Amino acid sequence: MRYSINASKAARSALLAIAVAGALSACGTRHISRDISPEGVAGEVVFPDPARAVLAEGTFPNVADLRSIGPGVTKDQLYQTLGRPHFREGLVGVREWDYLLHFRTPEGVVTCQYKVIFDRDYRGQSFHWSPASCADLLADTARTDTTEAGVRRVNLSADALFAFARHEAGDILPRGNELLTQLASDIREVGPSVVTVIGHTDRIGSADANQLLSQRRADTIRALLVSNGVPADSIIAVGKGKAEPVTTSCTDALARPALVECLTPDRRVEVEVRGVAAR
Repeated sequence: MRYSINASKAARSALLAIAVAGALSACGTRHISRDISPEGVAGEVVFPDPARAVLAEGTFPNVADLRSIGPGVTKDQLYQTLGRPHFREGLVGVREWDYLLHFRTPEGVVTCQYKVIFDRDYRGQSFHWSPASCADLLADTARTDTTEAGVRRVNLSADALFAFARHEAGDILPRGNELLTQLASDIREVGPSVVTVIGHTDRIGSADANQLLSQRRADTIRALLVSNGVPADSIIAVGKGKAEPVTTSCTDALARPALVECLTPDRRVEVEVRGVAAR
């Protein structure tokens, strides 16, 4: 009789375990990528079948918000930026979130999958795209905007120009030199114009230090444009420090490396060219 009672308890326990597993399966999955480390890196990144998305139509994200996402991001911050995950991955104890995102391009709408993998403290640490080429849609090293007739504005990422917190010509990165050489060529090609170089920083550090850094960077870019054949008397250099940020979701609760990454869009140099027709 004792054996039968124990067997009965064991059976009930097994049924309970199956029921709990079924409930978890219905509510979400812990992860589908394999061998996720405590630091938030997967041994093998696996994307879910897009056909299984809860939000089957996906979303068109704000690209600037996507650029602000970086290491250390919390689930609350991701929710505020991109909304709930688009697959049945749940909230508690989950180590990855997946999204189905659409982008409008000159060639039409491109659909991408975006994955965030969390560390053991549930902060995002690694970020993945499928197809991998979707990451290029966030590139902002040199963006041209024309907002009024005869005015061309080029937004250069300061991190693409300079090493972090540096400002001298010798600190310009190889990619930065390529961008400036091309920009100078474009300005020369279209003829006489008035060029304004505007330096910006992120909010880390004092207002005075950032004002000085932004002015020095603007002065350096002006000098390099002149050395590449743009008339010196046509260029004005202005530093605006941290007064005009473009990020909106980078909180001071982030660890410093994550905050520096999140604030990348704020560190920029804008070049405004008046008298140049849109190209």
